[in-house]
Amino acid sequence: MQHLILASSSPRRKELLENLHLTFDISSSEADESFIPGTLPEEIVMDLAERKAKDVASRNQSSFVIGADTIVFANDQVLGKPKDETEATEMLTMLSGTTHSVYTGVTIVHDEQLVRFYEKTDVTFWNLTETEIKAYIRSGEPFDKAGAYGIQGFGSMLVKQISGDYFTVVGLPVSKTVRELQKAGYILPY
Repeated sequence: MQHLILASSSPRRKELLENLHLTFDISSSEADESFIPGTLPEEIVMDLAERKAKDVASRNQSSFVIGADTIVFANDQVLGKPKDETEATEMLTMLSGTTHSVYTGVTIVHDEQLVRFYEKTDVTFWNLTETEIKAYIRSGEPFDKAGAYGIQGFGSMLVKQISGDYFTVVGLPVSKTVRELQKAGYILPY
């Protein structure tokens, strides 16, 4: 029997896999999530996804393990989760009226197989007013999200357009992930 594990406690990634009617367990990784400044964004997300997947796979032999990591990249810098209202305001002000890139890296580990890939989606924000930024911050949504916004929630009002896979911005490029799982030998239940 195949066993699928999501190496992430992200409620968004969990929901995306549930939408596919897949049966899976969740096991959070304790892998180090630091990276060397100046590393290419695609390498950052693939390296972090690999660390997470390998960490969980080391405790779950013969399972299919999916690790993922998402970053927002703007003005040649990685925007993580804001620590407070001031940092959230700074990030949203920086993103206002501009296009930034969201990278999600995915690693699938099964037995001796390891598959790594990433997807990149460009997101353009409207010119945001100070009132819009304050209202969004008051919603509380920015604080557990890279770049201080979530495209799938209240933050959708900030987004003018995207170029690429929407689900990459949410946190897991679903279609590509399923195809790579199948290549690794996972048989879909339908």
